[in-house]
Amino acid sequence: MQTADTRNVRPFPTLLERLWRSSRDAVHQRSMDAASLEDYAQLSTEEALARLNSAAGGLAADEAGRRLRACGPNRVVHDTHHTLVGELVNRTLNPLNLLLLVLATASYVLGDPRAAIMIGVMVFLSTSLSFVQEHRSNKAADALRKMVRTTATVVRPTGQDGLTHVDIPIEQIVPGDVVLLSAGDMVPADLRLISARDLFVNQSALTGESMPCEKNAHASAVPVDSQFELSNLCFMGSAIISGVGCGVVVSTGQTTSFGAIVDVVASQRVQTSFDRGITRFTWLMIRFILVMVPLVFVINGLTKGNWFEAVLFAVAVGVGLTPEMLPMIVTVNLAKGAIDMSRKRVIVKRLNAIQNFGALDVLCTDKTGTLTQDRIILKRHLDIHGNESDRVLEYAYLNSAHQSGLKNLLDVAVLKHVELHEQLKAHESFTKIDEMPFDFERRRMSVVLARDDGAHIMISKGAVEEMFSVSTRYAIDDHTGALDESHYTASKEITDALNADGFRVVAVAYKEMPADQTTYTVADERELTLLGFIAFLDPPKETAAAALAALKASGVQVKILTGDNDRVTRKICHDVGIEVDRIVLGKELEALTPAEFAELAEKECVFAKVSPSQKASIVDALHGKGHVVGFLGDGINDGPALKASDVGMSVDSAVDIAKDSADIILLEKSLAVLGDGVLEGRKVFGNITKYIKMGASSNFGNMFSVLGASIMLPFLPMAPIQVLTNNLLYDFSQTSIPTDNVDAEYLSVPRRWDLGNIVKFMLVIGPVSSLFDYATFFMMLKIFGAWNNPALFQTGWFVESLLTQTLIIHIIRTAKVPFVESRASSALIATSVAVAVAGISLPFASIGKMLGFTPLPWTYWPALLLILLSYAALTHLTKTWFVRRFGLG
Repeated sequence: MQTADTRNVRPFPTLLERLWRSSRDAVHQRSMDAASLEDYAQLSTEEALARLNSAAGGLAADEAGRRLRACGPNRVVHDTHHTLVGELVNRTLNPLNLLLLVLATASYVLGDPRAAIMIGVMVFLSTSLSFVQEHRSNKAADALRKMVRTTATVVRPTGQDGLTHVDIPIEQIVPGDVVLLSAGDMVPADLRLISARDLFVNQSALTGESMPCEKNAHASAVPVDSQFELSNLCFMGSAIISGVGCGVVVSTGQTTSFGAIVDVVASQRVQTSFDRGITRFTWLMIRFILVMVPLVFVINGLTKGNWFEAVLFAVAVGVGLTPEMLPMIVTVNLAKGAIDMSRKRVIVKRLNAIQNFGALDVLCTDKTGTLTQDRIILKRHLDIHGNESDRVLEYAYLNSAHQSGLKNLLDVAVLKHVELHEQLKAHESFTKIDEMPFDFERRRMSVVLARDDGAHIMISKGAVEEMFSVSTRYAIDDHTGALDESHYTASKEITDALNADGFRVVAVAYKEMPADQTTYTVADERELTLLGFIAFLDPPKETAAAALAALKASGVQVKILTGDNDRVTRKICHDVGIEVDRIVLGKELEALTPAEFAELAEKECVFAKVSPSQKASIVDALHGKGHVVGFLGDGINDGPALKASDVGMSVDSAVDIAKDSADIILLEKSLAVLGDGVLEGRKVFGNITKYIKMGASSNFGNMFSVLGASIMLPFLPMAPIQVLTNNLLYDFSQTSIPTDNVDAEYLSVPRRWDLGNIVKFMLVIGPVSSLFDYATFFMMLKIFGAWNNPALFQTGWFVESLLTQTLIIHIIRTAKVPFVESRASSALIATSVAVAVAGISLPFASIGKMLGFTPLPWTYWPALLLILLSYAALTHLTKTWFVRRFGLG
């Protein structure tokens, strides 16, 4: 941003903007086909209502219900509806299962139905377990999401020829409904406006244009290039920035313009680093399989001379290398994290956001309601000399009481003031004529009222500097005079002192207007008479300092992005323990280049008087610097930053724009809750990484063992059915990983996906298991004479391989000494013990004979115990060296 003229130009495009660019052509084509909307734009409001069989008083409840049954819910296709069939298909048709089914088919065609059945059982168990877990998780997640409902206000006729306003879920909106719109609302459907007052709408989700456009209710006769240029239409997916309006619904759900593009946008969702990491790991394993299977086949075919047996063994090895439990482990971990977070009053709208939560290293937030109690109280009402003034209080009340836009916390505080409720009845003698809603450029709002004598008066309130800029006179009691620099200096001293004590200050001014003037614009906000100031106190939260300290200890840097002034911001930051050397003001950002902007965004922690676009630019700049950025916001001005962040967080009481943009909804606006969410995200990521490290290192080690045994043995090192049995039991032992405990040290810093660290771990730890496999080979061949007894060799390696793989779960799951300094969850211990007992028992059971096993001599077991203890010790030492050298990953 080079000059002040470019202050609204963001140097870093948001995800939404990037998606818009790619889908623009498709959107334009489909939107031009929807001629009916343009027809409604050309009709008068009465004609539009008549065509829709509606009226200005809206639809009766029974008629709305009939239309809902006929038209269906007001949803677009990306709203997920989980069905049993859909979940089952989704679980079955993934690349790993398809690979296993191909291998099962190959086994059956090659004449080994037992192997085909075993692979089928593995697919069934993996799929059914994933299906059951996902179904339970989806039901819980759907129930959680229903706790966060976006509503719209519709007009309903009453039995006494009156009207009432009803809030209903947007899914129940139908064509013909009359919907009320105000600042902060999402437009719930495609509407033809029937009234509007200073209505500005952001249509960037549809057009890519970031600047809001003004809307009105006048019939349009001027041809336009796109329906989005029609000033009397509002479209689903757009957001009300300021003003008020009322519109009749023309289209809902998939028939809306937003429904026409949602497929394009949804299909191009940018993958997170977590998504990309899982995909890269899956393809890494698949590449191993594509190399290993032909190699094992050729080696065994050449050394044993039985090519048919070789191909069966190669297929079994391919199955053993397949991380078939990965989809289940990922899904269950994410779902478990979402459910655990719900117990802390956090609702997760998108599961993958949990992992991003754990990777968070910068949290950007406003101070109101986060650092403060979100309980604003009107404490002072002063004239420009700092004396208490009831007139200032009266005019502030009149402004707040008569505005029809979004009433913010300051308005609520004014309207709840005890003195006003008990003493002031003046507003009953005023009639509202017009209003100029608040926006973030003017930073003020005005109402025009008519008194009983017919005279008009404009009452404005807003930020102190902005109000001074449009005021030329002052009034104290019955005395008025011209404002000069001395008044500004004196008033600044008063407001600065209030700010330094933590008060938020708003200036109040008025202007007598001609009685014959009926319409007003922001151009009329000039030459006002300044009355004085109202001061609000929003005390800091008692828990904020501890929550900030906990986030800092967790490696999360908190940055404050607020539209409030620097003095109030400094006071609040001081009260909650944030050290502030410098506060960057929004106007300082305007003249910076993108590179300078990014450097400042990364370096400084507190930004005051920043606009909505500047908030989003700060988030984008931090993201461009390699940070994983979360943003917590609940206002109209937070929508762009929420969309720009890696994890958008809002609260259930937020405006629709904020809730719609967020990935995570807090039922309690608290930094302490966010700290819990960050730790939960790291737990989820930690348990997923455990499975991946175990599978990668185990498979890599098995590769060396299988290749070596295939070269030196005159028989197969393990029968194909035995390989499959080993893999099935090992997979079962890992199903309880989502329940496992995670070390506090692992949770202490942000965790990101690092495939490089996983590959290094695989290359270092994998060969350790091969050393003890070869020790087992030597023992079986030299001590127990298994050269001429293939079944004995295969049984001995089967048991050793299964027990070492099961044991390594407990070695790899922690950087500490397993079983002593860090203990696994009860469920993981139970499945490990069950699998170990099954592996030891199989050689002696009747089913073991069917699988080709034979009882092992009693001297095998002490030797195996020595191998297991040595393996555990060496693996732990190697792991400890790896962690010191490369970190936990």
